[in-house]
Amino acid sequence: MLQEPALTNLIRNALAEDIGDGDHSTLACIPANAKGGARLKIKENGILAGMEVASTVFHLLDPETVFTPLKKDGEAMTAGETAFEVHATVHTLLMAERLVLNCMQRMSGIATLTNQYVQKLSGYKTKLLDTRKTTPNFRLLEKEAVRIGGGVNHRMGLYDMVMLKDNHIDFAGGITAAVNRTVAYLEENGLPLQIEVETRNLDDVKEALTVGKIHRIMLDNFTPAQLHQALSLIDGKYETEASGGINLDTIEEYAKTGVDYVSAGAVIHHAVSLDLSLKAI
Repeated sequence: MLQEPALTNLIRNALAEDIGDGDHSTLACIPANAKGGARLKIKENGILAGMEVASTVFHLLDPETVFTPLKKDGEAMTAGETAFEVHATVHTLLMAERLVLNCMQRMSGIATLTNQYVQKLSGYKTKLLDTRKTTPNFRLLEKEAVRIGGGVNHRMGLYDMVMLKDNHIDFAGGITAAVNRTVAYLEENGLPLQIEVETRNLDDVKEALTVGKIHRIMLDNFTPAQLHQALSLIDGKYETEASGGINLDTIEEYAKTGVDYVSAGAVIHHAVSLDLSLKAI
């Protein structure tokens, strides 16, 4: 479930962007007290996502909205089905239409692609992680779509987990220096954050194991064969994550190694929006 007030703030900003000083198309030809209904028609097969967002949009514009869900987030959807019906003032329906469609079409596309990745992991212990490769100001909903599709959300931003990536390590003077400084910083500031460190080769893995004090080791751009070697060195001491160039064609080979997580930014930035429409009833 999405958390308030983050969802409400996102929706209010999006409505302000779209409506500005007024929906003059609607104001010009529809009486303010006119009531009506609409239904969301599904036009492509996939995984449905964004029902909670749609309901919140309508109710923010008109608290007396009657929103009737006919399907749930995460359910398979088939072209020709109806996801929900909604009754409210016509002004509400028309002002909400584009935002609801933009969110649900994008979220459903991400959930559908995520689910395809997750299906490839069936039978393996490996879990799918998303990344921070998201659309600015839309991360909340894109990551929610990944969760709905069966993936696992990685950190939401730079504030809720420490990830020491290649540039951090190079600027800090190496893995050992970066980790030690990070541990001291977290202790000084009373921050109970987990630490993940990126490794680029087996020597990096060995250094990460020597310094310790971490929670997860990322194995970046390792081939499945190299990943096997790294996992043998790590020997279950820390969580492991494979990252870099992982796609639908290769993800199962990585899962076969027994790595704990694979991360794939593609589940968000390669996703294609699905076709939905909101029609008057």
